[in-house]
Amino acid sequence: MLVIACPGQGAQKSGFLGSWLELPGFAATIDELTESSGIDLRRHGTESDDETIKDTAVAQPLLVASAIAAFRELFADQPLPQVIAGHSVGEIAAAQLAGILDAEAAMDFVRVRATGMAEASAATPTGMAAVVGGEPEAVLAAIEAAGLAPANVNGGGQTVAAGSLEDIDRLVANAPERARVIPLKVAGAFHTEYMASAQQPLSELAAGLSPHDPEISILTNADGRRVDSGSEYLDLLVNQVTNPVRWDLCQQQLLDMGVTALIELVPGGTLTGLAKRAMKGVETLALKSADDLEAARAFVQSHAQA
Repeated sequence: MLVIACPGQGAQKSGFLGSWLELPGFAATIDELTESSGIDLRRHGTESDDETIKDTAVAQPLLVASAIAAFRELFADQPLPQVIAGHSVGEIAAAQLAGILDAEAAMDFVRVRATGMAEASAATPTGMAAVVGGEPEAVLAAIEAAGLAPANVNGGGQTVAAGSLEDIDRLVANAPERARVIPLKVAGAFHTEYMASAQQPLSELAAGLSPHDPEISILTNADGRRVDSGSEYLDLLVNQVTNPVRWDLCQQQLLDMGVTALIELVPGGTLTGLAKRAMKGVETLALKSADDLEAARAFVQSHAQA
């Protein structure tokens, strides 16, 4: 059984679309999605530096569009996966791939989300840091002691703390025992109350959309369960802006469902890394460049119907 995973913000790297845009189908999808994205997807995916694409208003539409284009390229003539899951903003891409939102609606949604979260981030200097290793209880206690919130509980020994930059520095200086604290390349304290102002415009946009029930099984970051209602999933996407991402629960659900393989869409690496630690026995493949496509197609053939 194959799951497709859509990465979240922080996975982007300068120039990561370079090889992909040499593929006519991928390039056509990126051009199709550019207008509703609100940004120049080609330029930001090839020329912009890491600091530029760290901007929430740039990173989020770029990641969602890249995942949609990669999925179309990979599954143009392949059996579809049985399960889809996205991490944070990757859930918007997952909603499109599962058939809940059409591509234009997904890009409108991520544009409004990204703009609102960028404005919320600009209002107060905030950030996020990954805590890797340590005992789970001690990690959560250290995050709380620093005045931060556990915004992403990712499993595999990784929890992401979010809050003010001053409190991030405090956590770095007082790392939990046997743990490392790594500041992340994101512009704000996502999935916390710092993002509350972004929720209202997103809720208003969602009210005008017409979601469909998913055609492929899809999981929610809220608690890892499978969601069968498109309307419910859209509501969860709105709430996700201020709620923690429980990727640990998504991974456990995938194991409970009997998933045997995971492909992470462009720009792959983060979620496959977590899966290698938390989903022992599950084969993984990360789509990083267009050179990975041939291997990914063979991977799909091996696992999509398993």
